Amino acid sequence: MEYLVVKIMILATIPLYSLAAEIPLVRQVASKYNVSCILVFGDSSVDSGNNNALHTTMKSNFLPYGKDFFDSRPTGRFSNGRLATDFVAEAVGYRKVIPPFLDPNLKAEDLEYGVSFASAATGFDDYTAEVSNVLSVSKQLEYFAHYKIHLRREVGEERAEFITRNALYIISMGTNDFLQNYFLEPTRPKQFSLEEFENFLLSRFAKDVKEMHRLGARRLIIVGVLPLGCIPLIKTLRSAEGCDKSLNSVAHAFNAKLLQQLNILKTKLGLRTALVDVYDMIQRAVTNPKKYGFVEGSKGCVGTGTIEYGDSCKGVNSCSDADKYVFWDAVHPTQKMYKLIAEEAIASFVTNFF
Repeated sequence: MEYLVVKIMILATIPLYSLAAEIPLVRQVASKYNVSCILVFGDSSVDSGNNNALHTTMKSNFLPYGKDFFDSRPTGRFSNGRLATDFVAEAVGYRKVIPPFLDPNLKAEDLEYGVSFASAATGFDDYTAEVSNVLSVSKQLEYFAHYKIHLRREVGEERAEFITRNALYIISMGTNDFLQNYFLEPTRPKQFSLEEFENFLLSRFAKDVKEMHRLGARRLIIVGVLPLGCIPLIKTLRSAEGCDKSLNSVAHAFNAKLLQQLNILKTKLGLRTALVDVYDMIQRAVTNPKKYGFVEGSKGCVGTGTIEYGDSCKGVNSCSDADKYVFWDAVHPTQKMYKLIAEEAIASFVTNFF
């Protein structure tokens, strides 16, 4: 029964960070160092609506999603409002949102300000994307190559090269590889032990970063995996009063390996990189929400806050004030939490790049 419930409720990555820098100050720094735009790769934590164009059940282009977005409009973001990447873009000083690359209304003149190639329910492993029929990282990189073609047509080759080489690249994924893939589907456990699977993910990550570098990436922010056992849905399915320690240990170990791999790539490719540590932050937010200005950290704002996310949120009531909650649904953070996430990402950018 538990397998069937989890099968229906395929999980998406939720990166979370700690509090840090003031956005107005960072805007000046970003401008000074020629941050041309934001280019985003990953899963539902940074998908601003690409899945709207796909034949998949992993969508959120309906209310109550978007309840606190501009004009109370659902866009395909898995939250009540904006995502962390939207706030980062605003801090850099270009736009208040990062549009999805597959948005049919995207204009050519908008390309130079940045886009998201992310797709909810994807992961480092291409098989993770296949499970939900969403965009693999390989496909996201293919779209990035198309983006560069369109950008050159719009602004010229020299300007396009400047934009891609001075962009801030953000990668946020990993949770789905474990919760949707390895701990749910039988394929990968038959092929890999848990440690072997982690190493496989790291090899895929390295391959993708090398391709991203070939296409122009020079400044890279990687979002670590959050404590998996603190997700409200997981806590519900495992009947855990607190966070599930065994799943948290998996995330903690993988993040350590991810940082090691990132440092290797940094040296080998000459990248400027930063890993945003979400693990400790989300644990603290869940166990002591008042410290971060929240009231509720153990369940989401939508419905019961314990099982609803994605399609199961359709027609479901939400709390009156999402700003009091760490989580919006049983999987994804609220807009307020994403704003705190953005502040930490920007702080990592300033600290590690300049």
